[in-house]
Amino acid sequence: MRTKITTLAYAALMAAGPVFGQGMPAPEGAEVYFVGLEDGATVASPVTVQFGLSGMGVAPAGTDVDATGHHHLLLNRPPLGEGPDGAEELTVSLPADDNHRHFGGGQTEVTLELAPGQHTLKLVLGDMNHVPHDPPVVSEVITITVE
Repeated sequence: MRTKITTLAYAALMAAGPVFGQGMPAPEGAEVYFVGLEDGATVASPVTVQFGLSGMGVAPAGTDVDATGHHHLLLNRPPLGEGPDGAEELTVSLPADDNHRHFGGGQTEVTLELAPGQHTLKLVLGDMNHVPHDPPVVSEVITITVE
């Protein structure tokens, strides 16, 4: 029997520090991608970003169901695994800050206020504990320009 972690219990777990371990297995061919937002696009703020997913399902954080996860949007940072913590980033829960946006409620889009200029975006699917799947399900990095 699988256990569902309550929101309060999950918040307490995350406050205790990052969760270490290999992410849940990802099915072969699973993909996460941006819907209607192309690399090199010029947009106005606020920017609506829609998240696409194939080969898996979306489920809120804390949901222990095979072949599911929830979205994370990486903004203006090196690609996953190339950040300050290197490959370790692939085995711990993703941080929550201005460069790492969590959508643990199962959301599939967000509207962002972004400053004028260039911004990089990348999607990462996280398991029930915000840890990237194994293998990681990540989008290509795209660069947009906000006017």
